[in-house]
Amino acid sequence: MTSAKLTLSAAVALVLGAGAASAQNDCAAGKTLKEGVLTVATGNPAYFPWVIDNDPTSGKGFEAAVAYAIAERMGFAADKVEWTSTTFDQAIQPGPKEFDFNLQQYSITPEREQTVDFSDPYYAAAQAVLVRKPTVDAGAKPELAALKALKWGLAAGTTAPALIGGLVGPEAEPMLYEDTADVSEALKAGQIDATLMDLPSALYTAAAVLDDGVVLGQFPAGADASDKFGLVFADGNPLRDCANAALAEMTADGTLAKIEAEWLADATGAPVIK
Repeated sequence: MTSAKLTLSAAVALVLGAGAASAQNDCAAGKTLKEGVLTVATGNPAYFPWVIDNDPTSGKGFEAAVAYAIAERMGFAADKVEWTSTTFDQAIQPGPKEFDFNLQQYSITPEREQTVDFSDPYYAAAQAVLVRKPTVDAGAKPELAALKALKWGLAAGTTAPALIGGLVGPEAEPMLYEDTADVSEALKAGQIDATLMDLPSALYTAAAVLDDGVVLGQFPAGADASDKFGLVFADGNPLRDCANAALAEMTADGTLAKIEAEWLADATGAPVIK
């Protein structure tokens, strides 16, 4: 009798385990744009360290790796993930989407949530101050008193204009530019002294875009100093719940932390601003 009970228990456990896995894999069934395929969007080009060599299909880079890890937990093998691209602004406009979800460093904001749905955060990025070497040579330091006196330029389409007042409180009104590329050009031309970016983007810009870029410092991670990035979904898309379940698993089992350590942990050399 004992042996029979154990055998029956083992069988029940196997059935329940298979049922749980099936339920997890079936979460996205019939909800994607293409049956059996998960369509993921990013920018074009997509930059380091988010995507390596502008090739998200490689799974290399923080966001590319996150996307494939989420897809796996939603029941999609790597060969069932298709990539497309959008501009930053296209993805957050109202209306239907040509992707199941989009990730290209979208900060979760109440304004954007009026037109799209966001997943739970997959990354919280500290804000950093980017300058050029001549600004450092002129005496700029990672201290609030020094930062207030700098001439600031900010990308209008980011959260930087809303954050700068609370984080720094510049003496002069910051200049606004269309995007981060224009801000970088303003730095090169000496029109501004400093800008505010998330830390990984600031490190990339300092190393790859500016000949003499310096990440002067970073603000402590916190409610006012960190951008929380979320996956973008069309408003009302039921796939968001599936993605949130995947992200919860990835947080609980350490997968998300491992991906962050692999692709972003080296981006911590900037001192904390005092």
